[in-house]
Amino acid sequence: MTETAEVRAAQARRVAIVTGAARGIGAAVAGQLARDGFAVGVVDRHEAECAGTVNAITGNGGTAAAVAADVADESAVTAAVARIAAELGPPTVLVNNAGFGCADVGITEMTTQQWDAVTGVNLRGPFFLARAVSPYMKAAGWGRIINMSSISALGDAGRADYASAKAGLIGFTKTLALQLGPHGVTANAIAPGFIVSDMTRATARRQGRSFEEHRRLAAQSIPVGRVGEPEDIAHTASYLASPGAGFVSGQVIYVAGGPVN
Repeated sequence: MTETAEVRAAQARRVAIVTGAARGIGAAVAGQLARDGFAVGVVDRHEAECAGTVNAITGNGGTAAAVAADVADESAVTAAVARIAAELGPPTVLVNNAGFGCADVGITEMTTQQWDAVTGVNLRGPFFLARAVSPYMKAAGWGRIINMSSISALGDAGRADYASAKAGLIGFTKTLALQLGPHGVTANAIAPGFIVSDMTRATARRQGRSFEEHRRLAAQSIPVGRVGEPEDIAHTASYLASPGAGFVSGQVIYVAGGPVN
């Protein structure tokens, strides 16, 4: 497909799904995609919690719909994607952002329930979502899948569950790129570093210090001299969802303020 044809195709298909979009990175990504011209399916566990994101989008003249789904629940994901397709149109952009991590524990202390809960949301969920949206993308001959990994995929001393899920998500992303590329669909992963979020605030609490102190200490080890904001991730997602990123697929983009070892 030529660049002009790809631009026309993208402009004709402007429905995005963002999971974990009630707050934080997900809300920032949803808002940015709405400003880019997408109608956005705002997905989170509870529909009422999506109201802030939806209201911010519609208040600025955009289109959005709040949809409740536990992304680790296969039937809930199937129903959510079908509802978004019916209300907004066939989705051709998917941002798998929903995720969480439990408290830091060693492998001998980690329970099966903790492992299943974390990998269920961070890895099973993206599989369910990608499987549900890929028929729409194939039919359109155009699509973008953006999976939210993490620098923890490189190893995390206290969270084997989270690190494993985020590393698995990278392998899943690369496989999607291979399988769906012939249908005009790209798949990429974003690996955030320290981002101001509920998760980094929770880490500060577990470590017994204020978030400002936690943030200051983290910034000292980041080459650009600051921690990341949700908008840093939103700008990257905006690019990957754009027609201009049509030749970028199967990649991991580290949004971490500098090289990651």
